Amino acid sequence: MSLLLNIAVDGVAYGMILFMIAVGLSVTMGLMRVINLAHGGFALIGGTTMHWLLASAGMPYGIAVVLSVAFTMVLALPLERLLYRRIYRFGELQQVLATIGITFLIIASVNVLFGSSLLAIPLPKSLSVSVDLGFRTLPLHRLLVIGVGVLVILGLYGLLERTRFGVRLRASVDNRNAAATLGINTGHVYAITFCLGAGLAALGGILGAELLPIDAYYPLRYMVLFLIVVAVGGMGSITGSFFAAIGLGLLETASRYLVPDFGTIFFFVCVMALLAVRPNGLLGRA
Repeated sequence: MSLLLNIAVDGVAYGMILFMIAVGLSVTMGLMRVINLAHGGFALIGGTTMHWLLASAGMPYGIAVVLSVAFTMVLALPLERLLYRRIYRFGELQQVLATIGITFLIIASVNVLFGSSLLAIPLPKSLSVSVDLGFRTLPLHRLLVIGVGVLVILGLYGLLERTRFGVRLRASVDNRNAAATLGINTGHVYAITFCLGAGLAALGGILGAELLPIDAYYPLRYMVLFLIVVAVGGMGSITGSFFAAIGLGLLETASRYLVPDFGTIFFFVCVMALLAVRPNGLLGRA
């Protein structure tokens, strides 16, 4: 029983990190219809900024998180305006090539400024303390990650399903020309959505640095993992991405606990089997 509880706690925390990073990719691929393979680069930007604010500027942890996420969103805006608005009109192959090129530009920039070594994001003492759960002690930071993940899924659901912005976004996706005719500024809607996805990626990269360490090659190392979350959950489905991330987090954690020598193989075999049965993902539409 203790082993199962350990797997559950670690798997859920890992899944929450995957969800926060991948949900923005799910939105851009499923709703905005753009294959953005540079999405992990925004997690790298957020993590790198956080590292610099803590190590060089001596900023308090909480303020550094807010500033890092805000900086990533501000940086994403001109990228969306100058580059991605042209990429939206590309075919799938051209989108893949263009966004991979952006990924390498981000990697090269981080390499020049910070090198290729690990960029540590030390936790403050308040988050380093351990909490006794009865069956094990767990760092408070791990519980914070789970709590933030729950707030993110609730906030996104409310934003997309219960607000006027969500209605405008869905209208822009279904028929952009018709939405523009009705007075919806589709350019602003797309820009806000893109920046929101970038900010969530940055937040996930920062909070998940303990499990997914930040270095210059972060976007390439975890690109496939983020794509798997989107594919299993179903493109454009926030709820699907959530369940996929939690399930994949539990699956990978369990495989590492139970069959460490074959954990990676077992993980990908399960993913392939699931996609063979449900090629559009858990909650994706054909």
